[in-house]
Amino acid sequence: MLPKPGVYYFPWEVSTGQVPDGGTLRTFGRLCLYDMPQSRVTLMAQHGSDQHQIVICTKLVEPFQAQVGSLYIVLGEFEHQKDGGSVVKARVLTCVEGMNLPLLEQAIREQRMYQQERDGSQ
Repeated sequence: MLPKPGVYYFPWEVSTGQVPDGGTLRTFGRLCLYDMPQSRVTLMAQHGSDQHQIVICTKLVEPFQAQVGSLYIVLGEFEHQKDGGSVVKARVLTCVEGMNLPLLEQAIREQRMYQQERDGSQ
């Protein structure tokens, strides 16, 4: 059986725990740290005046050329950790540097509105 395709979540939704445990998600952020021995990447995103960080487990996508400061999209599963933190276990981690980020955010909002309308009419 194939894994679920993943729902788009904004990085600030992921970092504040709005994703169900075990849920498949897609999100984005700028790579600010790559800890190769621990197979961990930290993505960062700005929302208003707040900085939001997401920890990504990269064991399934290594080796890859980490470009610190570049924009990435991740597809993976969200998991709460025993220490109270959370991690996204990446199935796909793609550098999308140069992508129009405000347009992506608008597309995610539009997709959500469409899905709510469609679900409400059934």
